[in-house]
Amino acid sequence: MVPPAADIVSSLGVVSATAAEGRDDRHRVLVHDFSGHPFQAQLARSLASSGHLVTHVYCGSFQTPHGAVGDSDEVSSFNSLGIDLGRDFAKYSFVRRLRDEIRYGIQFSRLARRQRPDIVVSANTPLVAAFVIQMSLLVRRIPIVFWQQDIYSMAMRQHLTRRGGVIGSTVGAMFQQVEKFLVRTSDWVVVISDDFMGTLRDWRVDETRVSVIENWAPLDEVPVASRPNGWSQRHGFDDGDTILLYAGTLGLKHQPSMLLELGRTFADRPDVRVVVASEGLGANWLRERISDAREVELFPFQEYSDLPEMLGTGDILLVLLEPGAGMFSVPSKVLTYHCAGRAILGAIPPENLASRIIEQNGSGLVVAPGDTDSFVEAARQLIDEPTGRTEMSAAARSYAELTFDIVAITASFNRILERCVGGQHTDRSVSEAGN
Repeated sequence: MVPPAADIVSSLGVVSATAAEGRDDRHRVLVHDFSGHPFQAQLARSLASSGHLVTHVYCGSFQTPHGAVGDSDEVSSFNSLGIDLGRDFAKYSFVRRLRDEIRYGIQFSRLARRQRPDIVVSANTPLVAAFVIQMSLLVRRIPIVFWQQDIYSMAMRQHLTRRGGVIGSTVGAMFQQVEKFLVRTSDWVVVISDDFMGTLRDWRVDETRVSVIENWAPLDEVPVASRPNGWSQRHGFDDGDTILLYAGTLGLKHQPSMLLELGRTFADRPDVRVVVASEGLGANWLRERISDAREVELFPFQEYSDLPEMLGTGDILLVLLEPGAGMFSVPSKVLTYHCAGRAILGAIPPENLASRIIEQNGSGLVVAPGDTDSFVEAARQLIDEPTGRTEMSAAARSYAELTFDIVAITASFNRILERCVGGQHTDRSVSEAGN
C-alpha cells in the first residue's frame, strides 16, 4: 500500500535530517522518476551505494509496471517513496489529467521542501507537473538535472493538431514552449541519444551542460530464465509451445490490432500461443474483440519479481511503437527484453534508436509500425527458424552484458552531480530562458 502523501512528506523530512547528520562529504540526492521504471530505481540505489543520501520518488498512482521501487535492506542511505493521488492517475481525460498533474507537482514540491535535497534528478514527468516542480526548485535554487527520456511536446503537438486542428496546434505549441523552458532552466540535461541534440540546438540549449547517456535495464534483476520455470508452469505453458509474448504498457496508439491479427493468424496452430501481459485501454480493446481464447491470452501486469520468468517463458518478445514516436522515444521494454536473452520482434519506426539497437546487434527483426502483414510474416519466420531465434537470443543478452554497466553509468551521473552541486554549472535564470 502506498502511504498518503502527507505521511510521505513527514517521514521523508525526518529520514533525511537524521541520515545527513555529520556527513558533509556526500550529497542529498532526490532521484525522481514519475513512472517508477526499473533502471531509474537501480541508479538511485547505486548512487546511494557510492556515498550519497538518496531518496527515490515516483508516482504510486500511475498505472504502469513498476520496477524494484522498495527500500533496500543493503543500503541504509537509500529510501524509496511513492506519491499517492488517492486514485489512479487520469491518463486519458485531458481535464482530469491536467488537474492530476498539478496536484502531483504540488505534492512533489512540498516533499522536496521538507527533503531539502542538494540536487534533483528528474525523469519521465508529464510536462505540466514538471513545470510546477521546476518552478518550485528554481525559487529555492536547488540544482536540477533534467533527464529527457523523450521530447514529449512534439508528440503532443502532433496528437493535438490531429484532434483539434488549429486550436489543438496552438495548445501543442504552448506545451512545446513549456518543455523548452524546462530544458533551458535546468542546470544539466541528460538525453538518451544523440538524436536529441538537433532539437536542443534549435532550442538554444547550452551544449556544454548536456550529456548523452543511453538507457539501460538492470542486468542483475532480469537474468536469463530457463524453460520451463515457475511462472510458465503456474500458467500452463508447455515446454514444446512457441510463445509470442508482449509485456508492459499497451495503449491504443500502439495499435493492439496487430497483436490480435497475430493471434488470429496462428489460432489454428496449437503449438503457437500469443500472450499479452498488460492493463488499460489496449488490453481492454483486445478483451472486447477476442472471440476465441486461442487467439490472444491476456494477463494483468505481473509482479516485478516474476518478470524474469515471465519473459523467459517467451520465445519471441514483442514490442509495438506508434509511427509518430519517431527517433526520440525508446521503449524501456526493448532494453529489458535484451536482458532476458530472447529474440525480439518489433513494429518500430526505422529511425528510432530501439530499431537500430535490434538491427545492429542482430537481436531480432523489425518491421514498420502498422505493417501487419510484415509483422505476421516476420513472426512466422521466427517461429519456423528456431536456430536463428537461438542466435538472436544470445545476441540480445550479449548486447545487454556489454552495454548495461551500472558502475560506469553511476560514475557518469556522479560527475554531473559534482559539476552541478560543486558550483561548476552555468547559472540558469528564468529571464534567460525566455530569450
